[in-house]
Amino acid sequence: MLVGVVGKANVGKSTFFRAATLAPAQIGPHPFVTIEPNKAIGYVKTKCPCMKLKVKCNPNNSPCIDGNRFVPFEILDVAGLIPGAHLGKGLGNKFLDDLRRADCLIHVLDAAGSTDEKGNPIPLGERNPSEDILFLKEEFDFWLQNILIKHFKDKKQKISIKDVEEVLSGLKIKKEHISKVINTSELKLEQISKWDDEKFLKFAIGLRSESKPIITSANKCDLSKARENIKILKKEHLEDIFIPTSAESELVLREANEKNLVKYIPGEKNFEITGDLSKKQEGALKFVKEKVLNILGNTGVQQCLNKAVLELLNFIVVYPVEDENKLTDKQGRILPDAYLIKKGSTPLNLAHKIHSDIGKNFIGAIDCKTKRKISKQTELKHNDIIKILTKK
Repeated sequence: MLVGVVGKANVGKSTFFRAATLAPAQIGPHPFVTIEPNKAIGYVKTKCPCMKLKVKCNPNNSPCIDGNRFVPFEILDVAGLIPGAHLGKGLGNKFLDDLRRADCLIHVLDAAGSTDEKGNPIPLGERNPSEDILFLKEEFDFWLQNILIKHFKDKKQKISIKDVEEVLSGLKIKKEHISKVINTSELKLEQISKWDDEKFLKFAIGLRSESKPIITSANKCDLSKARENIKILKKEHLEDIFIPTSAESELVLREANEKNLVKYIPGEKNFEITGDLSKKQEGALKFVKEKVLNILGNTGVQQCLNKAVLELLNFIVVYPVEDENKLTDKQGRILPDAYLIKKGSTPLNLAHKIHSDIGKNFIGAIDCKTKRKISKQTELKHNDIIKILTKK
């Protein structure tokens, strides 16, 4: 699974990426600071079963902080987008090509309207952020439309869903995405060679919506203008998901936590000062507390990650163990690993995710909470603890 962080240049995109991952990414107040995509690990935050079961876990692949489990997944930060990207303007072709691997997108939006269409700084509120929401979708849609026209317009042979899937497989567009768009529209795939540009665009919009769902990080919400704009955006774009964010505030807190200056758990509404602060650091933390946490309750960054993975992509967290009674692995570690798997997954799916050999030798599983044996067709639930049974 890969989540793409996208947006216009100079809106806080790379700051969001750093705040979410603490990975190094160049930040600057001008377009095209990010050229090569940055990839790092972000985390879904969920309640660890250790608290409810009253055990002390020994995390291996996923940290547990005060009963909060942080489960890893990959995040990609790509070059900033400008209008005309699908025609190759700016770093457009590279931007769109880098995004083909993403399963969903977090669109970092300058909700304060303080950057023009190319990402250059302008007076606060001068640009309507609604325009940026539309143009990001349009650039991706036009790019996909061009790919579809190139491969299918005026073709003499009969085109099937399988043919479309083969052409678009590199974009992670699957058979189920294609089928759903065709079945819920008036488009007839058998006539695709005779479609006009408008029908190709309609098909592209549907495929993008199904295969690359978008959540909007309405950034710079420490500014009152941004908060005003967000209220308007939610009314104008009812189909979109908006989460107010202050990526810069989250980065301040995460870096202070790394330096042991504060104790801060991502996504929380408070932090505790634990080290000696300079006047500048005191001022920065006071600003975050008064202008962000006290008003919004959080910085929004962790909320974006959770919303994207657990809701847009419908993933759940499951804990595999070796001993169903002690909840340990072979090394005796309690609840050592947490895995993100698609909602609707079965014990057999989990076995294959852990290791292909475990999947091949799978014979059953045990629900460690009920101590009952479950079949390979059983649908797993969020926070399940599972023992996989294999052939000797």
